[in-house]
Amino acid sequence: MFSSPPERQRPALGLRLAIWYAAIFVVSSLTLIAVTYLLLSTSLRQYDREIIETTLVRYATAYRTGGVNGLASAIRRDQTGPTYEPLFVRAVGPFQDVMYLSPQTEERRYDLSQLEAPAPGEQTWSMLGGSAEGEPLEVASVRLLDGTLFQVGKSTARRELLLRRFRIILLVDFASLVGIGLAGGAAFTASALKPLMNLNATVREILRTGKVQSRVPAGETGDALDQLGIQVNAMLDRIESLIGGMRGALDNVAHDLRTPMMRLRSIAETALQSRGDAAALREALADCLEESDRVVAMLNTLMDISEAETGTMRLHRERVNLTELVAQAVELYEDVAEEKGVTLENQASDELWVDVDRTRMRQVIANLLDNALKYTPAGGNVESATSALNGEALLSLDDTGIGISPDELPRIWERLYRGDKSRSERGLGLGLSLVKAIVEAHRGRVAVESEPDKGSRFVLHLPPSPNLSQL
Repeated sequence: MFSSPPERQRPALGLRLAIWYAAIFVVSSLTLIAVTYLLLSTSLRQYDREIIETTLVRYATAYRTGGVNGLASAIRRDQTGPTYEPLFVRAVGPFQDVMYLSPQTEERRYDLSQLEAPAPGEQTWSMLGGSAEGEPLEVASVRLLDGTLFQVGKSTARRELLLRRFRIILLVDFASLVGIGLAGGAAFTASALKPLMNLNATVREILRTGKVQSRVPAGETGDALDQLGIQVNAMLDRIESLIGGMRGALDNVAHDLRTPMMRLRSIAETALQSRGDAAALREALADCLEESDRVVAMLNTLMDISEAETGTMRLHRERVNLTELVAQAVELYEDVAEEKGVTLENQASDELWVDVDRTRMRQVIANLLDNALKYTPAGGNVESATSALNGEALLSLDDTGIGISPDELPRIWERLYRGDKSRSERGLGLGLSLVKAIVEAHRGRVAVESEPDKGSRFVLHLPPSPNLSQL
């Protein structure tokens, strides 16, 4: 069986990360080693040259002040010193007569013709000897103004031995660093990919079972990958909530559609049994149209709520006077209020401009008024008002109706939810859901306060128009 793409990619990604980490670590370490070696080599060479130059200047000074005897005396003093190190010393007179030559030079038979002869007053550097002629010497040569040539050299064998040992140590260190880099790369990869592996395992579990109850294990570092896991869990919570809401909505829709469909069937059966009575058939058709309109209204409202909640509802925004819009809606419902014996009042403020979809906002106000009048008994009062506060345009609707119990208050915005006291009234249970969805689609919010048998207060908070001067 072929493995799924995530299974094939995970080892490849982990291997690439481990190799990259190890490569960066090793290259950085190698660079540091190379720089260290270069600094050490340069420092040792500079140290040797300082010894050579200091000795050369001292011997030349001794020769100028005391002649050959002074030079010999200076060399003897150095040889008897506690820190004496054998040096190559050669002094040649103006007439090419050798005034002094180190004993070990004759023993090792160096080819002195390799040494450069500088001009009077100048100094040169040369390398003398090799593996066949003995230890290599780094030699400084200076010619005095009287023609005398002084040459002092120092063996590089000790320096090369030290550098060779240091190179061996660095090689061992480099091998250790490669191992550490690979191990560190593997550990780093395992740690870095753990959140992704957990996320992958969670997604695979959801795909395998079809259940969204699985969650990504929470990380403790709080880095970007852990934050990704947190966001995925939040998304899964949201999906689970939406799926639960959809299931509940579908159950409610199926339940609420069953009644009108059964009515349609009953009307049709009654019409078929009427034996051609034209009046009965006409009445049956009218009843069918009424029930079908109820079903269509329910479906259209559900579609509007879904579009508003998902952000796909088209809003034709314009600058609207909210106070005037409320007054028009109140005027339309005055007859309904009068017929039911409810007092309907509108506490209009000054002009209050908002950027909204006029038709949708009229739908919101109408639903709130219809809801308030429906659940306010005769002799009650419904009052609307508009105002501006803290940079928001407010629309409040107060009634003295049956109110809402604390247990039911959080659920009144759910689709097709109807409280116990509201089941006696005819309705779809979608009005408040549509109000909340449309208001939030306008980047506003709606709040409610209510007590059983004391009434309810709904408040819409809407972003004002940029030109609203009252705020």
